[in-house]
Amino acid sequence: MLLCLGLNHRTTPIELRERLAFAESKQPEAAQQIKNLPGFEESTVISTCNRVEIFTSCDHNSPEQGLAVLHDYLVNHFQLTPAQREALTTYKLSHADAARHLFRVVSGLDSMVLGETEIFGQVKAAYNVALKAGATGRTLNKLFQRAFSVGKQVRNGTNIQRGSTSVGSVAVDLAEKIFDLSQCRVLLIGAGEMSRTCAQSLLSRGAKSIFISNRSYDRAVELAQEMGGQALRFDEWEAPSTMPTSSLAAPVPPTLW
Repeated sequence: MLLCLGLNHRTTPIELRERLAFAESKQPEAAQQIKNLPGFEESTVISTCNRVEIFTSCDHNSPEQGLAVLHDYLVNHFQLTPAQREALTTYKLSHADAARHLFRVVSGLDSMVLGETEIFGQVKAAYNVALKAGATGRTLNKLFQRAFSVGKQVRNGTNIQRGSTSVGSVAVDLAEKIFDLSQCRVLLIGAGEMSRTCAQSLLSRGAKSIFISNRSYDRAVELAQEMGGQALRFDEWEAPSTMPTSSLAAPVPPTLW
């Protein structure tokens, strides 16, 4: 039996999504933990800035029983407080509905920006992590391979990717309507793939200079060097006295990065 337990930008505020995000280094362990839960056989964990989804196959007597176990795992794994448990809203899908949802996600139909390009690679990376960890089997391997095929068909056979197809690109489009980017020095908070997309888009629109801050300073340095920008330590960017005098706050909400 195929199951999906998930939360995304429509169901859950960003503060709680951040609390429930699986670190990339912990995803293999999480996939194994879920696979080893009583009655479960396979699992894959997808965790991005906009969604956390667990896909599993199990032999529970009913979808409700298996989904309840997954919900309890999520709550206990992240040690949610009673208030956080009360605020947690998830979608619970089984059988064909779970498969259909994955097809929509991979195709960019379930994203904050229709046709988002990053999600295809993010799902593929999550699946490969679970595969290498030995957490997938016949059911999920077949499901994800089919989903990638459907995603390619949708993206190649329709106009879904016409125009801006990432949150970062849309944010820069909005910023350009408000600011003269050629006169802006922009600070990006975070050094992930979305920040890279934003930085590339900002540079292509003529942004004067880019500063990057991240909890891991080394990653900020790496991205800043790639983009010809400057890295700032995460504990310094909010303090005006420690910021470079030429820098300005990001013209788009930092929660996007």
